[in-house]
Amino acid sequence: MNNFRGGFGGFGGANLGNLMKQAQKMQQEIEEAKKVLAEKEFKATVGGGMVEVNMNGTRILKSIKLKPEIVDAEDIEMLEDLICAAINDALNQISKAESEQLPQIPGM
Repeated sequence: MNNFRGGFGGFGGANLGNLMKQAQKMQQEIEEAKKVLAEKEFKATVGGGMVEVNMNGTRILKSIKLKPEIVDAEDIEMLEDLICAAINDALNQISKAESEQLPQIPGM
């Protein structure tokens, strides 16, 4: 005796078609959100404004600005740490924006 009802594995052809349409719609929403994020600028400033970095939503570093008084040949390590902190802050901003703006996929 055949226990299958409907089309594909008991799901029915109409349900499978609806799932495919939903998946395509979600893919389009994700692509649109990625485009918006890619065009957005993320700025991070550390050290009381001594170091500033700008990145776009695709994590491309666009610029680094340093106040002249932060450049000290005797303390390069501090400058390096501030640059790393600013870049990491910008990256965290991008990750947060992605989690807020990209559609959530159930089960992921």
